[in-house]
Amino acid sequence: MTPTIRNHPKIKLVGKRETISFANNKTQELWRSFMPRRKEIPFSIGTNLYSLEIYGASFFANFNPNTPFEKWAAVEVSAFGTTPCEMETYTLLSGLYAVFLYKGAASAGSKAFEYIFGTWLPKSDYLLDNRPHFEILGEKYKNDDPDSEEEIWIPIRVKR
Repeated sequence: MTPTIRNHPKIKLVGKRETISFANNKTQELWRSFMPRRKEIPFSIGTNLYSLEIYGASFFANFNPNTPFEKWAAVEVSAFGTTPCEMETYTLLSGLYAVFLYKGAASAGSKAFEYIFGTWLPKSDYLLDNRPHFEILGEKYKNDDPDSEEEIWIPIRVKR
């Protein structure tokens, strides 16, 4: 898995969020509650879904699978309008990212993240930046299908 290094523009998102941990992962429940209601969101752009993670500043330095973080299921919107009940808005600021194309079942994705954080990042010219991480689930995303594809966006900054 060789990433492309890209700048992601500032975008507006609307969706649902949940505080979870890797040990108490409620990602499936979050998406099950979001997907039937995503069409209620006004001004949505395209068909991509955003799976966003917001970690604390020391989350990866002192990794513990019980440490909570914020998980979002969201779509991009052109403007914030009337937000559906039980949903919220989020502005993802622009920034530099390493973008990995992951092919495979979502349940096997942990191996990709182990490679990214354990092999690629330490050997790269970049450091992890304290900004949201996200996955873009596009047209080729098929949940737990081995033929599924998604983009993994890891926030980075150049080593000095």
